[in-house]
Amino acid sequence: MKILISGFEPFGGSTINPTEQLIRSIQRESIPGVEIRTVLLPVYFDDCVDLLVKEIENFGPDAVISCGLAGGRRDITPERIAVNLKDIAPDAPYPDNKGAKPQDMPINPDGPDGLMTKLPIRKMVNRLKEQGIPASISYTAGTFICNNTMYGILDYIRRKDVPVMAGFVHFPASAEMADEHPDWPTLPQETLLQGLRVIVQTTVDELQHMSKGTP
Repeated sequence: MKILISGFEPFGGSTINPTEQLIRSIQRESIPGVEIRTVLLPVYFDDCVDLLVKEIENFGPDAVISCGLAGGRRDITPERIAVNLKDIAPDAPYPDNKGAKPQDMPINPDGPDGLMTKLPIRKMVNRLKEQGIPASISYTAGTFICNNTMYGILDYIRRKDVPVMAGFVHFPASAEMADEHPDWPTLPQETLLQGLRVIVQTTVDELQHMSKGTP
């Protein structure tokens, strides 16, 4: 079984993105019967999707778990839906890492307004809570790079009819970011990593149940 996990480089003036550290850590871990590949995505509109699509085509994963930072959130939040929109307000504090600030632009002019995750997010949240890790389902991935990535990959899967389970998970800031963002809630990086372990294992279990025809 193959699992592809993506994270992002720092953005918005931050020097740390905990999801970059997460994918480096999870790559070193071993899950019996599972091959994990990771990819670090640029915080560039559309380029993030293009790179992830290339990894999907080269690796042929059974599932894609994209990870991003949501500064200000307290929980690990698997996303329910991505919307077909790229939009940064004129007074937003930062653009993407190329300086782009698109407004009112569709990701795919011919695509549906929204696309739902294929990951077992309810089971993920329940398992995270059972381990004492703050977690909840999110119903908005925003209109920045994380949403762009989630929508773009789900749209690719839809258009190409690729048998891949995919979705997006937002993580809160790590404790290492407290000096740069003192107003943001944080969790220890090890807690975030344990959360990702739970998310990966839940996805693996779901894929195994599906392959056996188990409800």
